[in-house]
Amino acid sequence: MGVFAHPDDESLLAGGVLVQHHASGARTAVVTATWAANSRRAPELAHALAILGAGAPRLLGYADARNPESAHEQPRLVDAPLDEAIGRLVAHIRTFKPDLVVTHDALGQLTGHPDHQHTHRITLLAVEAAGLAHLYPEAGAPWQPVALYAATHPESGVDGLRPLLEAVGKAVLAVPDSYVTTTVDVSLWAETKWRAILAHRSEAARERSLPGLLARLPEQARRRIIETEYFTRLTPGPVPDDRHRLTV
Repeated sequence: MGVFAHPDDESLLAGGVLVQHHASGARTAVVTATWAANSRRAPELAHALAILGAGAPRLLGYADARNPESAHEQPRLVDAPLDEAIGRLVAHIRTFKPDLVVTHDALGQLTGHPDHQHTHRITLLAVEAAGLAHLYPEAGAPWQPVALYAATHPESGVDGLRPLLEAVGKAVLAVPDSYVTTTVDVSLWAETKWRAILAHRSEAARERSLPGLLARLPEQARRRIIETEYFTRLTPGPVPDDRHRLTV
């Protein structure tokens, strides 16, 4: 299960992994924290998820921090009560019962978007809470995912992205290479991943968005950027036979 802030994050950050798992016969799903079901980007998200084989959209229903039209009369994700947001995500986790959960890294993915950062925090707390029966009992029977992964970008892996983002005045935040625990070659699924990115038509048409920036690149340069995905494993729950116990 992917948990991402905005429509298009799932395709940009983990589209290849989602396609790979779907092709292997695994169930996949995506929870999107912002933009409502009746917003203009919801049909684009549904199209992208169909391409990725990730089912129907699952929306938390909050507004984008920078776009009030994303969910009329709903609070921004960054302003919503934390306990409420965690509970909504716990319900999705307990319903779908994923073994693996993927979300944003703590930096907020390259540009440090506040929705990305907050989705990271909410997901960390929700993945742990989902396994504890006394927390959010109204959200269903407990379910503990085996592992949580943060999609990320190492310093050595942003050479192609840096000039694109800096040219439009955006920051480029990357983690040290040592922070990456899993590097996935998704070149076999890069074409499908790109079709999913393009399904977010409104973003691909914008000059400053990452889908729009990628769309204006030559195909070979674009493939070099999208055919590798990076993750950091953040294992939730208790660790059996912990050999590094705290002592007092």
